[in-house]
Amino acid sequence: MNAEVRGPKSEARSPLGRLWANPASRALLALALVLALGCVFHADGAFFKPGTHRDALRQASVFGILACGMTLVIISGGIDLAVGSVLALVAVTFSLLSIHRAWSPVLAVPLCLALGALCGGVAGSLTAGFRIQPFIATLAMMVFARGLAKTISGGMKVSTAVKNPDGSYDYVPVPGVFRFIDSRILGDNLTVVTVIFVGCALLTWLLLARHRWGRELYAIGGNEEAARLSGVPVVRTKVLAYAASGLLAAVAGMCQAAQEQQGDPEAGAGYELTAIAIVVIGGTPLTGGRGGIGLTLLGTLTIGYLEKILSINAVPEATRLMLTGVIIVAAVLTQRRRRS
Repeated sequence: MNAEVRGPKSEARSPLGRLWANPASRALLALALVLALGCVFHADGAFFKPGTHRDALRQASVFGILACGMTLVIISGGIDLAVGSVLALVAVTFSLLSIHRAWSPVLAVPLCLALGALCGGVAGSLTAGFRIQPFIATLAMMVFARGLAKTISGGMKVSTAVKNPDGSYDYVPVPGVFRFIDSRILGDNLTVVTVIFVGCALLTWLLLARHRWGRELYAIGGNEEAARLSGVPVVRTKVLAYAASGLLAAVAGMCQAAQEQQGDPEAGAGYELTAIAIVVIGGTPLTGGRGGIGLTLLGTLTIGYLEKILSINAVPEATRLMLTGVIIVAAVLTQRRRRS
């Protein structure tokens, strides 16, 4: 009597429909299509070289780290527009402390992580504690963090050229922590930044899949009022989600600074949109309550390889941006079709 009645056109009646209804299957299909595109438009065999795949993963790793934090926030039913600006703020701070002040990474790294978590925690407090819309709260943090990055850097890139009081410049060596983060391992076939990304993805997966806090995030994203009535500490859980997003943005900021060997207050502009695109393309719905890091990992690979394929084929950046927009809309439409 309780069996669900479906129409004759229901996707659940066919194996293909059930396969398409699975977000992981759709994400894998998108990745397979992008890889097939690379095999066709291989730029005189450049796509088949190991270095191309290493570089694709390296370029996608910073976006992937941001996307891991964004996944936590989106699952809780929110959004975080500040991650790109927090990345810039941390990149500038990390460069100032490591290059200009010659701080040990034992001190500089925890301080930068705390700065990112603080920015995320403030945005989360505005959202969860003061009931400000996540879009507005994180937009305010995005503007504030970008302005703070420009203030502490004097609007200039923080590089190995240190300005003296008399106006001359001294050039200092690149800090060892920068060289380590930007180095390669396993016979130059894998970058440390990619290893950091995998570590962040594994940690966030464990929190979502094995920790009580992860289950609370899913409950809040599914129905916040029901979660509150069930005893879930909604405010604390949401604040921690935004703080974790800020902390991961700080990790991405330090990786960005190490890769560029400088702290740029303009870095990370638009990165929040790429992170959201990765999460959506992976199959995590913006409505919250569902999704996971595995899907985000697939989305990261899809965007990373798509960017690399377009790059080696010399596709203009404007065309890349338009194509990314089309892909985001297509991903959202497939989610709506599945729910219908």
